[in-house]
Amino acid sequence: MKKTSKHVDLNFQKSGHENPITMYYKALYQLNDVVLGLVFLIGSFLFFSDSTVFSGTVLFVIGSIQMTIRPLIAFFHEVHLARYYQKQQKPNK
Repeated sequence: MKKTSKHVDLNFQKSGHENPITMYYKALYQLNDVVLGLVFLIGSFLFFSDSTVFSGTVLFVIGSIQMTIRPLIAFFHEVHLARYYQKQQKPNK
């Protein structure tokens, strides 16, 4: 039998190919995900008590809105990049 290595080498260094636009949107996307996770986590804990169920529901609604923001961040990132590269291709006057 052939043994396979389960070692995974992760490289978190910034590559030279990422531009500041992509780095900005990646950070925005990650920040949204962290806040989204915290909102849902806190909302879940608020469901343990009958007196805080309403507050938990409000947090779930906020989290749901944040989930719709995720694809919007990706969309605006693509639009921003397209405009950036379009300007790069135009000859200087």
